[in-house]
Amino acid sequence: MLEIALMVAGFVLLIKGADFVVEGASIIAKKLRISDLVIGLTIVAFGTSTPELLVNVFASLQGNSAIAFGNILGSNVANILLILGFSAVIYPLAITKNTVLKEIPLSFLAVIVLAVLVNDTLLGGYLESVLTMSDGMVLLFFFAIFMYYAFNSAIHDPAFSGEVPKTKHGTLRAAILFLVGLVGLYLGGELVVNNAVMLAKNFGISDALIGLTIIAVGTSLPELATSAVAALNKNANIAVGNIVGSNIFNIFFVLGISSIIRPLPFNPATNFDIFMVGVATVVLMASIFVGKKQVIEKWNGAVFLFLYVAYIIFLVLRG
Repeated sequence: MLEIALMVAGFVLLIKGADFVVEGASIIAKKLRISDLVIGLTIVAFGTSTPELLVNVFASLQGNSAIAFGNILGSNVANILLILGFSAVIYPLAITKNTVLKEIPLSFLAVIVLAVLVNDTLLGGYLESVLTMSDGMVLLFFFAIFMYYAFNSAIHDPAFSGEVPKTKHGTLRAAILFLVGLVGLYLGGELVVNNAVMLAKNFGISDALIGLTIIAVGTSLPELATSAVAALNKNANIAVGNIVGSNIFNIFFVLGISSIIRPLPFNPATNFDIFMVGVATVVLMASIFVGKKQVIEKWNGAVFLFLYVAYIIFLVLRG
């Protein structure tokens, strides 16, 4: 169908747009004498989450909270169970102490904060649950704390020498890449959201199911590519850090921005999907201490993949 073809084209534009934005911004950052370490913790993390951000911006502008929540929650579940599972099957992933003690707990805190903010009817006695503009400000406050932690970690990292690698690419080329990437992200986000909604209506599928499955996996493709390549290169820090950082970014920044654009009504049935993000995070933490300490082994990855398939089957049956 035309809607499917246009949605696939939208995903291609999102992924290539994210690549161009990251490459252009990285070149400019190096010209400004910003280290690779800081670039990795900020620009690359932002780049792999820009598809989720753009899809959510368009969903918020259209008042489609089902896709806005489904995209983020589905992406976060896919990031851990599908992408880390697949990466661990490729090669066992050794986790650093900082990731175990700080970053994974922070990603779990993000789930708890979101659950509290969206359950107004359960916790606050309100007639309707909404992720409001003030809730968005709370999420962005936590994001600011995360960014402070990221910069502080970069500056005090023993590998940080303050030396900036030279780049052969010019500033003009970097600026063009960055602008072309932004255009690609804009067009891709619009194509994905508009055609996903049309597809849902044509097949009688809920917007929430489309958001939690097709859109969530599609916007997670940059994370999948990054982590899979990192696993093949036996670079566990990038494979795991990319996913954990993206999950924190998705909740604190993307949902924060989305709710500031327009308050997002929350369907209490979506609490199960928030619960699944929490379960996936707990499973990730547990896997680190089962078997070899601080290593996600191949069999752990297989368990992750099994849980993801079971979750998708449940979503389809739930409709």
